[in-house]
Amino acid sequence: MHTARVSPRHIAPVATVLDPADRAEVDRVGAGLYRTVHRDTVEDVLHDLRVRRVSAVLLSATRCCATELPRAMRVVHEFPRIPAFVLLTRSGTPTAADLLALGNCGIQHLVDVRTPDGWNRLRETLAADVAHERDAEVAAELALDLQETPVDFSRFVQALFTDNERPRTVRTLAAGLGVLPSTLMSRFFRAGLPAPKRYLAYAGLVRAARMLENPGLSIADVAYRLNHSSPQSFGRHIFTFMKLSAGEFRRTHDGVRMMQRFREELIAPYRERIAWVSPLIMRPRGMRPKLPAALH
Repeated sequence: MHTARVSPRHIAPVATVLDPADRAEVDRVGAGLYRTVHRDTVEDVLHDLRVRRVSAVLLSATRCCATELPRAMRVVHEFPRIPAFVLLTRSGTPTAADLLALGNCGIQHLVDVRTPDGWNRLRETLAADVAHERDAEVAAELALDLQETPVDFSRFVQALFTDNERPRTVRTLAAGLGVLPSTLMSRFFRAGLPAPKRYLAYAGLVRAARMLENPGLSIADVAYRLNHSSPQSFGRHIFTFMKLSAGEFRRTHDGVRMMQRFREELIAPYRERIAWVSPLIMRPRGMRPKLPAALH
């Protein structure tokens, strides 16, 4: 396995099935943008898509032989939210029939990297499709909603949608924001806002709903990827906050719908209260902002 030497916390993993001669060039082109997870078969990539975060799939046209086509089709149809690219490389020249078969699989991105311009185009395409992942898009969308809110409340909400590969609790969230968990919870309580735990749970359910848009991921797959101890635990978590079974949640909530609920239930009704809360600012003892009487 070859990987670009950049911090994995800040980049988007890309799974590949490439000829060995092409791997180093794909790594070089992606340096600073993504890290690669090189696999030998499409079946290996399908496994990765089920058990880990993968932002894109790169397949060499010459490696997608007839025996791999059904699996390539599964990549497209079971994981429609993950962009898949076929690369034309110097390692071999597929026939017109091979390319037609790949097109019939549903793969829409074909990139010719037999010239330097092709590699530049691949990087630009991946920059658009991979670097701007949904978490970053969500943060941008929320930034518009939070333009008139205190800066540190905006920081709190944006933090909900970052570093989602790790188990998240109010304690770890507060530590990342540099505030005591008890301080964070008490300030939300005094302002009459929903508890930080509810904000954290809804952010996790936004991510779960996005993942469940991929038919190739089972409810159990999503449960384990989101660090729940079991599918049953995940189901209880969903019911606690949504009053829906996991199956009902999947049928009725995609990522957009869950994000809409986050805004409608946790932001919109509390705009006036949010304007008066500063959950992260350290204050001298005895100094706390007072809500207007109308908000008590």
